[in-house]
Amino acid sequence: MMQSFRVAILTASDKGARGERQDESGLVIREMVEAAGGRVAIYEVVPDEFTVLRDKLLSYTDEPQLHLVLTTGGTGLSPRDNTPDATLAVIEKQVPGMAEAMRAFGLQKTPHAMLSRAVCGIRNGTLIVNLPGSPRAVRENLGVVLPAIPHALDVLCGQSGECANLRNNDA
Repeated sequence: MMQSFRVAILTASDKGARGERQDESGLVIREMVEAAGGRVAIYEVVPDEFTVLRDKLLSYTDEPQLHLVLTTGGTGLSPRDNTPDATLAVIEKQVPGMAEAMRAFGLQKTPHAMLSRAVCGIRNGTLIVNLPGSPRAVRENLGVVLPAIPHALDVLCGQSGECANLRNNDA
């Protein structure tokens, strides 16, 4: 079982990127990831622009030392919500069960959970998970999928499955 995993946190927030709002959701992610044995290697707040998000996801998933990218924000219906679109543009495979589990849990609390467009997927052996933008929703949604993440990363890194991620064998 993977003892520690390297994580990038990417917050999509126009106000956060301009310094007009503190990124509380990113702090919640950091706290939860570190409690689960993860090490935050990259943390950035960027505007909710498709090309910026896509390019960040590409650079993170081309980095051979990252196992997991957690995004927060930009998963709704607003014209400025671009995170799922950028994620879909870079992933090689979807992991729909994770997004479905988050929405199913959220629906127990609010019918608005069905409006989430969050996506989860894999690129270059790195797992990408889109989380909502509010700290409470991040805590709830990450709490749903976090128990499955160590096993998912073990499989992606070849420690638990037959499909080894060769680029992580160099680490």
